[in-house]
Order: sequence, then C-alpha cells, then structure tokens
Amino acid sequence: MLPPLASGWRCGVEQVELKALKTLPPKHYTQGELVKAMKGVAKLVDDPRLKQKLKETTGIGTEATRASTITGLLDRGYLLRKGRTIRASDAAFTLIDAVPAAIADPGMTAIWEQALDMIEAGQMTLDSFIAKQSAWVAQLVQEHRGATLSIPLPPSPPCPQCGTQMRQRAGRSGAFWSCSRYPDCTGTLPLESSASKREAPRKRRAVPKAS
Repeated sequence: MLPPLASGWRCGVEQVELKALKTLPPKHYTQGELVKAMKGVAKLVDDPRLKQKLKETTGIGTEATRASTITGLLDRGYLLRKGRTIRASDAAFTLIDAVPAAIADPGMTAIWEQALDMIEAGQMTLDSFIAKQSAWVAQLVQEHRGATLSIPLPPSPPCPQCGTQMRQRAGRSGAFWSCSRYPDCTGTLPLESSASKREAPRKRRAVPKAS
C-alpha cells in the first residue's frame, strides 16, 4: 500500500529495471481466421449504428459467399498464400489506397444492409435503391476519374526449363509464375510473396455515416 502523499513531495527511487522490448505486428490470418474476421468485422467499425447492423447480419458476406470471395481475391493476385497464412499483395495495398474511402470501408456493407431491410419492409423500392446506387457510383467515378494506379511488378525469374522470362498467371491455388512461352514450355515456379515488406500498421479510415 502506498503511504499518504501530498503535492510537491519528493520520493527516492530505490530500484530501476530497463527492459528492451519490441512491438510485434499482428499475426497473419489463415483462411479460416480470415473467414472469422469477416464475420466479426463490426469491431473495426466505430459508428454504433453501423456496428450494430454488422453484428445483426454477421459481418461481411454469408456462410455461402465468404470462402468464394477469398478464393476470388487469391485468383486475382490481391491475396497471396505463404505457408498456412494469407497475406495482402502489393497490388491490394495499391488498390485500397487508390479507391474512394467509402468503397474500402466495411461500414458500407452495413449501409447497404439497412437499405435492403427497408426494401423488405416496403419502405423503399428496389428501383429506387438501384437508382441511388447508380447516381452514387457515377459521382465517385466523376470525382476520381483522374486517379491512377502505380503497381510495382516484381522482377520475373527465368524459366527453370528454357531460361525465358516468366510471367504471372492465376491458378486454382492462386497466382504463380509461368513460362511466357506456354504452351510450348510448361515451366512453372511458386510466386514469392512480397507482403512482408508491407507489414507496417495502416491508418484506419473514417467510417461512412448512415443516412
């Protein structure tokens, strides 16, 4: 127990211990953990109304669509497998940085869910919802039509069979290196992930407000 203290008193320090510690980034998700994170995405949203809606709808996607969404991102090279973990590629970071904040924010899913609830309750028509979305997308396109993407491409390795430079292709298990002379040459190599270079913490964007 500390003794009673008063403002201005000085206390002697009897012992100091200095520890050198290092802050580590969060562990990378496995595919199963990524599915679980999509279900619990509400904890990443600050707006209480959007957070509640995401809890009610169990996050992003459904049991039937989450796995296929991840597979699609792997096929397109936005996600990369490294061992049992899944990591974002440089192309994914570039895309998220380039698109409007509202599109990349999970809170937008909750706003759409609110609109679908209104359609179900007869408070909004499907045609009205589509018209509003079309106008919103057109506005975003107009505002960001001058935006450019600068995606650094990793140097392509030589084909292990013929020595020709290789190029990336999408396969069932994600992207990989394939000989540019395919189908004359069938040389392949696994795609080395450069995601480890992008493990610095990222700033969180503001969540869109429900209208």
